[in-house]
Amino acid sequence: QEERTVRDRNLLQVQEHEQPILWKDQFSSGNSSHLSNQCRNSVQGKLLITDELGYICERKDLLVNGCCNVNVPSTKLYSCDSCLPNGCCSVYEYCVSCCLQPNKQHLLERFLNRAAIAFQNLFMAVEDRFELCLAKCRTSSQSVQHENTYRDPIAKYCYGEYPPELLPV
Repeated sequence: QEERTVRDRNLLQVQEHEQPILWKDQFSSGNSSHLSNQCRNSVQGKLLITDELGYICERKDLLVNGCCNVNVPSTKLYSCDSCLPNGCCSVYEYCVSCCLQPNKQHLLERFLNRAAIAFQNLFMAVEDRFELCLAKCRTSSQSVQHENTYRDPIAKYCYGEYPPELLPV
């Protein structure tokens, strides 16, 4: 118990050295259906899953290695379905897939450079683009107003630099 407490406390402390985010995929982004490759994925989706290569698929089309089966016509790469131009999406898995687009790297780097001190501990713990997109797309206090109402009740998962606009009172 003490060891876990110390580990958790250390995780919350801002690291002295800046560890750069790994922007490149760990393996080829070609056909991810080879069983020798393993993928992390967004895990919690009831119907949809996004793997770390940016593919989004139905849960039933997830391979045993954790990757989406790219041979299924409904599997999409870097899909932004349900996402608005501001980077907010109505479906978490589409948010993660869209965020993983290579052209979003500059936006994510800018966000990390400007991350408020309040978020620094959370975002210092991420080690690569996939973990950053998972964290960015989760709902956070930036997605709510008055502590109990979504700023945008439909598109509440955001990878963009700025939170959704405040709704009129």
